Amino acid sequence: MDRAGDLRGIRRGILRMVHRAGEGHIPSSFSIVEILYALYARMGADDAFFLSKGHASAGLYATLAHFGFLDQAELETFGRYESRLGGHPSNKVPSVLSASGSLGHGLPMAAGYALGKKIRGEDGTVFCLVGDGEANEGTIWEAAAHAVRLGLANLVCVIDDNESQARAMPSINLEEKFAAFGWEASTVDGHDLAALEKGLFGGAPASGAPRAVVARTIKGKGVKELERNAVAWHHKAPSAEQLAAFEEELSP
Repeated sequence: MDRAGDLRGIRRGILRMVHRAGEGHIPSSFSIVEILYALYARMGADDAFFLSKGHASAGLYATLAHFGFLDQAELETFGRYESRLGGHPSNKVPSVLSASGSLGHGLPMAAGYALGKKIRGEDGTVFCLVGDGEANEGTIWEAAAHAVRLGLANLVCVIDDNESQARAMPSINLEEKFAAFGWEASTVDGHDLAALEKGLFGGAPASGAPRAVVARTIKGKGVKELERNAVAWHHKAPSAEQLAAFEEELSP
């Protein structure tokens, strides 16, 4: 299995989608490609996933197409009127359980879903992917506190720590903060599939606490121009010339 090739292909798919649509968040989508790949390669039928940082929807759609949840041809409709593939995902998209919008809502919803599974005695883990900037929202920490009180050992919060928040507020140690709330917390290289798989699927801790996996990532990973984390690329579509250059950089 050529996993490196798979990851490059997903990133090329993101570029093409955003180029055709004329809008989209490429750097934020690129930073979570390995996280999404590790999740969808291993999640079972009883597992569930919530993308809280929904502006990175292009990354989710390209990953879903890679794993057969969407037809590759549907990616061409991204951002069009009446397309299922909007700038934020909705539950019209296969495997997507809830729409996203305002940041900070994904973890509360995931916690509620995990609680429902626990009450019904159902198997499976509930995963939620949030951004580091999003972790400034109070709803994240209200959900974090309740998840510990409710003993949601079937809940895993993955934090895309790509330093998005650094432009607005000083960075904090998110592993220490989740641990302070009572979570079993760890930090991994968010572009290392083996490290991600170990952190995500290592099993519920004996403490019965929920788990937080802080994934240290790079915005725009894979394309040097995008890795500079320039504000101009936060929500921007590449020109035809830029698309060709970026795709060449992502070629084997």
